[in-house]
Amino acid sequence: MRSQFIKKLVILTSLITALILPVNAFAQGIMGSPSFPQTDTRPAVSVNGHTAVEEAEGKEIWNKLQSGQLECNSLTDDQYTSLGEYFMGQMMGSSHEAMNNMMIQMMGEEGEKQMHVAMGKRSSVCDPDVQSSSNGFVFMPMMGGGSYLVGGLSEKGTDIFGVLSGISMFTFWLLLILGVVALGRHLARSGRTGVDKTPLLILKERYAGGEIDKKEFEDKKKDLL
Repeated sequence: MRSQFIKKLVILTSLITALILPVNAFAQGIMGSPSFPQTDTRPAVSVNGHTAVEEAEGKEIWNKLQSGQLECNSLTDDQYTSLGEYFMGQMMGSSHEAMNNMMIQMMGEEGEKQMHVAMGKRSSVCDPDVQSSSNGFVFMPMMGGGSYLVGGLSEKGTDIFGVLSGISMFTFWLLLILGVVALGRHLARSGRTGVDKTPLLILKERYAGGEIDKKEFEDKKKDLL
């Protein structure tokens, strides 16, 4: 019984670790990416709908910033939104539009826009300390910092992957602690049961459970007494 419980606990912990660690590795891998060239000559990520247009606009703004044709203090929020869309597209790839739709459901259209504005400012290093909050959601940089992304993401990290990494680690440690507590209680209960139960009590339990009949119970009882 005890070995089966421990086996199940080990399997459960392994599954949880297998599900959570890839998210952290993915986020940390992006955070540690080397910087790209000053001017991005790669084509914008091809996605469907309005997101692709904003990515293309953001790519153009980013290249002009790098070449000196535009300056940070001259950019509008709409331009920072396009920049945020571009940088997010480089990270999310074909999942970008789906992520945008999910954020709109969570924060509303205005909240989703403010998140992209903040990402555009931070990722372009025009305002690396900017924070965005909407509908109770606060986007903070990852603790410990990280490297530049796409030629200029903030050294303090990115919003989305910082949140994902933080949630994943919190969930992992919470489940691990709960598992250890459950294992400790089970072992303590099993230990008490093993000490308190006498052979006669075990025999009575077997008889009550129908494992042995009355004759066998009486015979074994005589042997014990």
